[in-house]
Amino acid sequence: MAPSFGTSGLRGLVIDLTDDLITDYVHAFLMTLRTCETLYVGRDLRPSSPAIAATICRVTQAAGVDVVDCGALGTPALALASMSAGHAAIMVTGSHIPADRNGLKFYLPNGEISKSDERSIADAYARQARYSGHQGGTYTYDDAAETRYIARYIDAFGTDALSGCRIGVYRHSSVARDTMEHIFNGLGAQVIPLGNSDTFIPVDTEAVDPATKDMLARWCDAHALDAIASTDGDADRPMLTDATGKVIAGDVLGVLTARALRAQAVVTPVSSNDMVRRMPEFTAVHLTRIGSPFVIAGMDAARGAHADVVGFEANGGFLLGFPAQINGPISPLPTRDCMLPILAPLFAAKSTNQSLADLVQNLPACFTAADRLQNIDRAKAGVFLSNLIDDASERSAFFASFGEIHSVDLTDGLRVDFESGDVVHLRPSGNAPEFRIYAQSVSEARAIEVMEHAKSAVATQIG
Repeated sequence: MAPSFGTSGLRGLVIDLTDDLITDYVHAFLMTLRTCETLYVGRDLRPSSPAIAATICRVTQAAGVDVVDCGALGTPALALASMSAGHAAIMVTGSHIPADRNGLKFYLPNGEISKSDERSIADAYARQARYSGHQGGTYTYDDAAETRYIARYIDAFGTDALSGCRIGVYRHSSVARDTMEHIFNGLGAQVIPLGNSDTFIPVDTEAVDPATKDMLARWCDAHALDAIASTDGDADRPMLTDATGKVIAGDVLGVLTARALRAQAVVTPVSSNDMVRRMPEFTAVHLTRIGSPFVIAGMDAARGAHADVVGFEANGGFLLGFPAQINGPISPLPTRDCMLPILAPLFAAKSTNQSLADLVQNLPACFTAADRLQNIDRAKAGVFLSNLIDDASERSAFFASFGEIHSVDLTDGLRVDFESGDVVHLRPSGNAPEFRIYAQSVSEARAIEVMEHAKSAVATQIG
């Protein structure tokens, strides 16, 4: 299948991301910008990323546009650097998906592209449009982008914000593994590096596998840690555990972070934990389709009625939409970020003399579980889900063992609320051979049980 846009950027198999295709998409993006004098370029640590980034730099220069190569750094760090300078950017990353796939994330001078921008890029790509700048393209390497991102959090939280905390950093192949350690050290924490890998590991923070969960628990016990922090491959999704090694769900991190920032309005996809709608601290909660472009559009719409708007996704990626104050000021960053939803809960726990587990325990009792089926037949999965959506009798038959259906939500995929209070949400990935299964219930054990039951039932249909 040819590379295509999904919930966040263009993705496809590495073998399909040819120099010709990359060239066409770079020109298509530049054409969408209309006028572009400078383009920032960054990349993750998967094996194919350096060559793809080099192609982008070469094509951009040849088009008469200056290139600022930021090398290997996290997506939010690249976005912060390019947006602060008022320039566009392209990040080479496949995020959390395996190394045989990769992709491009496009940034306008004011942030992520929208869905309408995606359509404009796709149209220019189809026409094989060519951009011609008015200057000879230059090439420079920016080794300070990471430093600016690190300073953002040390300045906001303070140099003793996490003093006395023992934080493990699960390094794996996260492009932000050194960045995380620098930030934690700068905040006064004692950092214990863990699990560095020279081979790319596709860590999905929204569906952490059992073996990884066991490993995290063992590390916490062996090193007497207060928490373990990590990210996905390009560092726009956080992973944070409590002192037992238990992973805190991304949407729970989002709730804790929004509360710590004293946000008024929260924008989040329909797949997020309903807990956010039960928090009296938030004046308004707006639900969207899954994907940061939809969250950003929702934040823009909410900003008309509420000044202090934030967004987050079930994967934990957090978008700050207003100038907030912690120990110091922190400026808006309307793109998915991993560090704010890691640091804000840790800081809130320390400031109130609680553990992370205590902080979570005091939230409204609403629990989620998520997993995915990989390497699926996407066409077969599409037919299966369409049948459930379009045919009420088929839907009732499929979900008969889950209980009586109370309501159905088609905002993104199929979300079914049952009379029991359980929820099952089914959704295929936009640009990877994966099928997502989300579940929600009144206890963690029940949420896991519902999710496993749903995963098994879906697997029998599309496996």
